[in-house]
Amino acid sequence: MTLLAPAMEVARRLQTLRMCGVVSAVRGLTVLVDELPVGVGTVVRVGGEGDVDGLGLGEVVGFTRESAIVMMLGNTAGIRAGQVVEAMQSSPVAMVGESMLGRVIDGLCRPLDGLDAMRELSPRAMQPDPISPMKRRRITQPLRVGLRAVDLMTPVGRGQRMGVFAGPGVGKSTLLGTIARRTSAQVNVIALIGERGREVKDFIEHALGPEGLQRSVVVVATGDESPLMRVRASRLACSVSEFFRDQGKDVLLMMDSVTRFAHAQRQIGLSAGEPPATKGYTPSVFAQMALLMERAGALEPTLSACGGSITGLYTILVEGDDMTEPVADAARGILDGHVMLSRKLAQKAHFPAIDVLDSVSRVADDISPKEHMDARRQLLRILATYREVEDLVQIGAYAKGSNPEADVAIEFQRSINELLRQGKDDAEVFDKAYARFVKLSKETTDATTRKTKK
Repeated sequence: MTLLAPAMEVARRLQTLRMCGVVSAVRGLTVLVDELPVGVGTVVRVGGEGDVDGLGLGEVVGFTRESAIVMMLGNTAGIRAGQVVEAMQSSPVAMVGESMLGRVIDGLCRPLDGLDAMRELSPRAMQPDPISPMKRRRITQPLRVGLRAVDLMTPVGRGQRMGVFAGPGVGKSTLLGTIARRTSAQVNVIALIGERGREVKDFIEHALGPEGLQRSVVVVATGDESPLMRVRASRLACSVSEFFRDQGKDVLLMMDSVTRFAHAQRQIGLSAGEPPATKGYTPSVFAQMALLMERAGALEPTLSACGGSITGLYTILVEGDDMTEPVADAARGILDGHVMLSRKLAQKAHFPAIDVLDSVSRVADDISPKEHMDARRQLLRILATYREVEDLVQIGAYAKGSNPEADVAIEFQRSINELLRQGKDDAEVFDKAYARFVKLSKETTDATTRKTKK
């Protein structure tokens, strides 16, 4: 027996301090709890240990003068006045680990794939302090995603945050699944937020496939789950990404979609009493969007971290193809670039339906050699010229020879589209695609020079 054994035995027998309150009312999605002096973000359990009706977990999202406002991770059915509410954690914690690879989980880290429980998980803050700007690494290396339209025309850097702006039905899920299979990132973390239940399994089995799943962690919160669960799943995906980043790995975080995260945060804000602003969005929506997206990035190596990177790819649903919609407008200001999916291209069976003229990568010049950027600018000029005369060409009103640059654009339009179009199973090594890209750019330059001299 050691010297500390008696003290250890006393400590074991001590009753731990429990902070409890009682349910006073249920209002819509929230529960009002009296006599619970805890902070915002505290995780609570409705129903004490001795309560056979223990209904599950919730989180304190605000206060009135007398009561804490709790939003449940499940539904509020069965909650009754006077029921005990016990504080569990002062802030949400995520359980993360290597065993998550290849798994499908919910916002509480519970497996959804029917496989064994995950082992060797360690706790990690779900809402850590923001990263200091001085600890971030400059983005100087490209991350290949396996799509010619992106790698050649809108290149992505390791640690960059890109938005994918799309209306419904233009190939967004297929695009994400293809990228997950072909990317040069070592780990994929895919957050499916607010999706239809039917689409989740379809995405995992068909768009992602076994090849993509084996190096991915899929976090799911469907549209029929509580707003708090959808927000929690989004934050969990970021925490999982940070775990692998701190091991020195390059992580690709794909979130589908930020719009539904914003919708969930709007419901939470309105339930907590925030005033609605444009289209009902509360001020906390845009603050939380910035906090969520700023968690991606590349870090400098330190004694405590290996300096990996998180490249963020966030989809934004554009309601009615309106790019000035509040969430889309705010996201464009936060992100380092955006890929625009065009309904017009999708209707022409041009997939991926990426409009390269409207897409922007703010780090393209920092991660690409001069030859690449010159070729990219040349093809963009050709595409822009064709767009100017497209209507005239369609109705047969364009007079050949009236504009040398337009003549070249019309001549090479089909070749450029063939380069940018890529089927689901049409994988191509970057070096081979790059050689085709540079050759096509040189051909258009030479053709323009010849026609201008005539």
